[in-house]
Amino acid sequence: MAEIDTKAFEQDLIDRGYSRRQMGKVAALLGAGAAALRVTGAMAQQAAKPVEGAVRIGANECWTGPFPVAAEAAFKLVQEGNRYEPNDEHAKLFAAVAAVEGIPADRITAWPGSSDPLSRVAVAYASPTRGIVTGNPAYEAIWRTGDWLGAKVTKVPLTKDYAHDVKAMLAADPNAGVYYICSPNNPTGTMTPLADIQWLADNKPKDAILVVDEAYIHWFDGPNAAKMAASRDDVLILRTFSKLFGMAGMRLGLTFASPAIMEKMMRYDGGQVTAMLPMTAVACGTVSVAQADLIKARRAEMVANREMAIAHLRKKGIKVIPGSQANMFMVDWGKPAKAMQAAILAEKVQIGRNWPIWPNVSRVSVGSADEMKAFCDAIDKVWKA
Repeated sequence: MAEIDTKAFEQDLIDRGYSRRQMGKVAALLGAGAAALRVTGAMAQQAAKPVEGAVRIGANECWTGPFPVAAEAAFKLVQEGNRYEPNDEHAKLFAAVAAVEGIPADRITAWPGSSDPLSRVAVAYASPTRGIVTGNPAYEAIWRTGDWLGAKVTKVPLTKDYAHDVKAMLAADPNAGVYYICSPNNPTGTMTPLADIQWLADNKPKDAILVVDEAYIHWFDGPNAAKMAASRDDVLILRTFSKLFGMAGMRLGLTFASPAIMEKMMRYDGGQVTAMLPMTAVACGTVSVAQADLIKARRAEMVANREMAIAHLRKKGIKVIPGSQANMFMVDWGKPAKAMQAAILAEKVQIGRNWPIWPNVSRVSVGSADEMKAFCDAIDKVWKA
């Protein structure tokens, strides 16, 4: 664990335009970790509190848990829970991920989920004088962190194909400190082409960072941006085990980035967050990433369930935002989404919310075949054009 240089930490924040009050918020945000995020509101809940007895397709969770072979690895570590790290588990995880992704192990860091590094990169690269640019709608955690810290947050509408409009993002704030792309995007599930991501990396300010959030990438059968982090010092890739791998409650995420980026992000707390991961999650993740056949099969199951539900909606004349490559899709009811969400919940099916930019559109997560049938049955009962 690195030593914390308090004076350097304070001077860095002052140099980047933080006031003493804002510096106190930074210290609270990082010093207390996830607890501070919950208290301050900088980290939002992914979805509403689950309703007992309802089908839960609102939080983009997987409908099932870890692969059995990975769960076995986790249980073995339960039996060795008296040890902080029984047998170099971190290194095993990094080696397994490096082998799958084709990137150096020294560019991989593990976290308790991906929300912490997402907030941390905002602190390290954004400031009251250097803003944050994102798509809209998109995953909002970095919006809230930026707002709370006093950094300007610019939200740029998606393209007509529901990708991030990278040229408009750069034009909206040519001097931003952070450019954030979520691909597949939450909540639309749509992809931003790699060529567009590369363009933004090549044309943004040299000292800004491009964050590519690939939390849902394992649901997509195609290329990803991981190798950009292997060759550049200004790109950060976020990954999580919470989605396809069924480990949302186990809290394990990854960043792919240069050691220089990691050093900058960790200098405020000496890396204490990454040193305190549950070994059960690390062991489970290590085995999970190597299960190519199981990943493919789970992806195919999700796609079949998603397309069945979308076809049912479209048959009834209900508009669905096209192009999702993830375990979610967005339904445009043509009327207030909150009322439709409540009506469907009355049928014991809990779907996701809407985003402010689209008040008539709900996000629906993809569950099991039985769960999606229950959703379709609920639609049949409540839908009135």
